[in-house]
Amino acid sequence: MCCDAAIIINSPPWLLASYHEGNLFQLTSEEIQILLARDGREKLFLQGVTLANTKCLVIRDNLYTEGNNTMDLRTKGQSRGSQAVTIVQIESVYLVVMGQKGTEGGPLNLKAFEMSGYIREAIHRHVAHF
Repeated sequence: MCCDAAIIINSPPWLLASYHEGNLFQLTSEEIQILLARDGREKLFLQGVTLANTKCLVIRDNLYTEGNNTMDLRTKGQSRGSQAVTIVQIESVYLVVMGQKGTEGGPLNLKAFEMSGYIREAIHRHVAHF
């Protein structure tokens, strides 16, 4: 279902980890800053966002909605077809997951949310040992 993934942070805007065979390793600090900015989010629906030099349409933005904390995008203008992208906030980091061509946004969102639960659990287990 997933073909690419990355972990990013907002302060400073930085790529922490990514799948070595994907494209998300090309995420820039500027792209991350625009994607995760709390102010002016309504502009994202009009202008879209760029991830790793790929233009994306914003489908749903609940990234800063308590209890949801997800954002759904779809790549556009690509010869290989569009792909769903989901971003999930996990504590102070964000998981970016790109679906394989043909994967719908809804199932990808659920998969990303499930993956974030595993990461959140691992963070809490790790912190509990200190």
